[in-house]
Amino acid sequence: MIAPLADATRRIDAAAVRDALRSVHDPEIPTVSIVDLGMVEDIVVSNDGINVELLPTFVGCPAQQMIRESVIDALAPLGRPVRVEFTWRVPWTSDRISNLGRERLAQSGFAPPAEPADVRCPYCASARVAMDSAFGPTQCRSLYYCRDCRQPFEAFKPV
Repeated sequence: MIAPLADATRRIDAAAVRDALRSVHDPEIPTVSIVDLGMVEDIVVSNDGINVELLPTFVGCPAQQMIRESVIDALAPLGRPVRVEFTWRVPWTSDRISNLGRERLAQSGFAPPAEPADVRCPYCASARVAMDSAFGPTQCRSLYYCRDCRQPFEAFKPV
């Protein structure tokens, strides 16, 4: 999909595109941007348009089309045609999540990626947690229970 062409002479660089992409949030976790999730692999800006290369977090992620459309919408005000592609050229790993992304995950009630023995409760920071199920509502999450504050929560799997 391509955003409409407006002012092709406007000075736009990759940093401006990345800033605009901070407004594109993961559809399942609206407090975390695709930038903070580490999904933005490459940005190329030319007079012909803006090319954005994204890394899917998991094979078969059902949110890819929604994310693609959100990226196009977010970049439309820049006035250049936009091309968004998902690539497997570089694998996404949970190490790509920024510190801000990890903080926002915890603020939203999700434990950031960690090995099962290192998972901490996002509500009380306790390490006294138990995995209820390795299989959460999506491929990338597991279900846990905190033995201290007694809250159930989801934890992102390290990849």
